[in-house]
Amino acid sequence: MTRVLATGTFDILHPGHILYLRKAKELGDELFVIVSRDSMVQHKSKPILPEQQRLQVVQALEMVDHAELGSERDIFEPLKLIKPDIIALGFDQYFDENKLQQDLEKRHIPSKVIRLRNHDSSNLSGTEDIIREIIKRRVKC
Repeated sequence: MTRVLATGTFDILHPGHILYLRKAKELGDELFVIVSRDSMVQHKSKPILPEQQRLQVVQALEMVDHAELGSERDIFEPLKLIKPDIIALGFDQYFDENKLQQDLEKRHIPSKVIRLRNHDSSNLSGTEDIIREIIKRRVKC
């Protein structure tokens, strides 16, 4: 049985998230999802929705077999328990595949990193894009 791991903030769930998780699920038999903790989101704006709500939404998705909140200390901590065969990265996730693969090897986590290239090219397929559009429309009211 092949375990696939997907990670993300999953703030304001949108079609790009759904595509990412569907494509990740296609890589194996079981899809595990780690939802970023509020305190660990440092590469972009802080999430609007609290982590528990984001987790509940991800857990409700049909393609997700297991979902949990990430660690507040070390992003690699949950991987030791999940033991994924594959870590699926979204097309726009900030991770560098080669560096991540090296970090996994240093920690003796035998997972293969795969960057998913497919993405939703609509202009509202990203959380930041959706927020900007909401603000733009609210200003016009």
